Amino acid sequence: MRYFVPGVLTLGFVFVVVSACGAHEPIVIATGQGSLSPKQPQAAVGTNGAIHVVFGIGDSVHSSKSSSGKVFDKPNPAFQVPNMSLGMRRGPRIAMTSNAIVVTVIGGKTGKGRDGDVLAWHSTDEGKSWQGPARVNDTADAAREGLHAMAAGADGSLWCVWLDLRDKKSEIYASRSVDNGSTWESNIRVYQSPDGSVCECCHPSVIVAKDGLHVMFRNSLAGNRDMYITSSTDNGKSFTSARKLGSESWQLDACPMDGGMLAANGSGHIETVWRRDRDIYFAAGSGTDEVLLGRGEQPWIAATQKGAFIAWTTGRDGNLMLRAPGIETAKVLSSNARDPIVVAADGKGPVVCCWEAKRGDDSQIVVQRLDAAR
Repeated sequence: MRYFVPGVLTLGFVFVVVSACGAHEPIVIATGQGSLSPKQPQAAVGTNGAIHVVFGIGDSVHSSKSSSGKVFDKPNPAFQVPNMSLGMRRGPRIAMTSNAIVVTVIGGKTGKGRDGDVLAWHSTDEGKSWQGPARVNDTADAAREGLHAMAAGADGSLWCVWLDLRDKKSEIYASRSVDNGSTWESNIRVYQSPDGSVCECCHPSVIVAKDGLHVMFRNSLAGNRDMYITSSTDNGKSFTSARKLGSESWQLDACPMDGGMLAANGSGHIETVWRRDRDIYFAAGSGTDEVLLGRGEQPWIAATQKGAFIAWTTGRDGNLMLRAPGIETAKVLSSNARDPIVVAADGKGPVVCCWEAKRGDDSQIVVQRLDAAR
């Protein structure tokens, strides 16, 4: 597998904390070095406004909670995952139903891409105890690439998507749970590239919107590594023909390891953010009317009633950029950041950004509430 490594971006930014959108101060919730480095944070916001963050340290998933975004509980080990896939957008995913927190992780007996299953745990007591694992993929070791996503719907259903290798080529597969992640239904092949494989090392994304299920992924067609989206309105029984995002294509004989993200805005319309070459683009609806946001990589989006919050970095370890609703110019949120995520609950409530940060020899998990509510 060939990987795409961009050149270093020297844009002359300095470290500042965004104040234009009324953000809280950033909070470091975990720090460590070497094998104890915390990695790959993900977050979910409950209907009560509580914020739950999970991340990995070695083979252990840790969790932390905040009722306001101003103070977080000390992270506690939640459960162990042998040979957990962790790093480069590999790591735990979290979603919330009305009565459970569900976390999925990919791990295996051997690891290092030789085996791997999507495994689900759930908690019904706000993360005090966890039950699991339940295997999501119904063919053993089919998720050994280590890249997946999960989302919850308003009806309490959970959908998980992943890069699947059961047929030796990277394909997009999905499964649904209707019992808080305790069991998962028969797997569904969402998309198979006519050229053999989708992009082999870019994470897929999934959301459950008012009009159905939407899955975004990076394809590999005719030498191009472009983002595509496919949708289902019948709980995965059928999917629309995958449509390309953006007006141009990215010809690349390598994997950029950058999967983008999608969200549903207050009107239920799909909004997407992705990378093409060294630039970040945003689009709504069909995705062909793209908006250039700036140089960078690893973008993420959360849709709210006021508009979209979009975060990305200027390099693999670079300045963390934020574009908030009503602000045309992106601001620098932090420095030496990687793999940011942004989340909100049903387009309202707290908006939270999490990321990895490097401070000397320390690796940190940083969380910041972005919306103006105090």
